[in-house]
Amino acid sequence: MFKGFRSFLLRGNVVDLAVGIVIGAAFTAVVTGFVTAFLTPLIGIASGAVGDYSKESFSVAGTVFPYGAFLNALISFVLIAAVIYFAVVVPVGRLQARFEPRKDVPVAKADCPDCLSTVPVAAVRCAHCTTELAGRPGFPAQSVHVG
Repeated sequence: MFKGFRSFLLRGNVVDLAVGIVIGAAFTAVVTGFVTAFLTPLIGIASGAVGDYSKESFSVAGTVFPYGAFLNALISFVLIAAVIYFAVVVPVGRLQARFEPRKDVPVAKADCPDCLSTVPVAAVRCAHCTTELAGRPGFPAQSVHVG
C-alpha cells in the first residue's frame, strides 16, 4: 500500500506540480508586496488620496455599502496583472522568440505535366519520371551553368 503511494508521490509530474505551486505562491507574495508598497501609494498620490480606499462607503436608507474594499481589490488586481504582464509575460515571450528555431520557408511546388507528381517549381527535371521541366508551363526557365 505504501509502495504505491510512494511511487505516486515521486512521479515527475506530481513533484513538478508541487514545486510550481510553491514557486507560484512565493511569486504572488512578491508581486503583491510590490504592488502594495509601491504602486498603490502612487495611485493614491495621483488621485489625491492615501491609496487606501478600504474605508470608503456610502449608505442608502440606512444600509451601508462598503465599496472601498472592492475598489482596493480591483486596483490591486489591475496592478498585479500589469506587473505580471510587463515583468514576466513580455520578457519570456521575447526570450522564447529569440531561441525558437527558425521555421523553414515552404518550397513552392507544382505538378509535373507528364506524371502529375509534385515537384519543386525550381526543379530542372522531375524526380519521378525525369522529364525536363525548365521552360514548361508553371516552371521557370533555368539558367544553364557551364562549368
